[in-house]
Amino acid sequence: MVISTALWSFALVVGLLTLAPGLDTALILRTSALGRRRRAWGVVLGIQTGTLLWGALTSLGVTALLTASHLAYTTLRWAGAAYLVWLGARMLRDTFRGRPVPDTSDSVLLAGTDSVRGGWRQGTLTNLLNPKMGAFYVAVLPQFIPAGASHFAMGLLLTTVHILIGLIWSAVLIGFARVLHGWLRKPRARLLLDRITGTVIAAFGIRLALSD
Repeated sequence: MVISTALWSFALVVGLLTLAPGLDTALILRTSALGRRRRAWGVVLGIQTGTLLWGALTSLGVTALLTASHLAYTTLRWAGAAYLVWLGARMLRDTFRGRPVPDTSDSVLLAGTDSVRGGWRQGTLTNLLNPKMGAFYVAVLPQFIPAGASHFAMGLLLTTVHILIGLIWSAVLIGFARVLHGWLRKPRARLLLDRITGTVIAAFGIRLALSD
């Protein structure tokens, strides 16, 4: 397999995975739809930071130890599951507290919450606490490294392809979410979005905890 063929084949695989709705999609859409564009981009950059770290660690062979050690994988799996359940439960709790829904004008939606740093931290934690990302890279990345190529350099190149596809798709999601922004100025719409997103995130956490 030549390098160009490896890149295109890998791009096809991760492209299909990126388009599949999941936790990342839910986080990006929800954050952006509420008018917090900078925080949404922070989430995107955090997710891609996690992807870069997983790719780099896999290229160095470190994450192979994670998949070889049942205890290490289980520990990270439970930590990730706990974080996702906590994140989703907190979001759901806020919609059932019984407090009056605050004014949803743009000034309120953006005030004190539109932070790239906060979004980056959330995106990075969500990605790094998902051991399936590490397992995916350990299982898939070596299959696209041509014989004789540097494992580290080629691994980073393939990871870069994954990141670029993720950034492009995230830009589409954020652009689409702007269409929803007017609708989400309605209190009931915001409650519905938070309940859907919180349920999805918590369900991912439970699924991760119960997975083999």
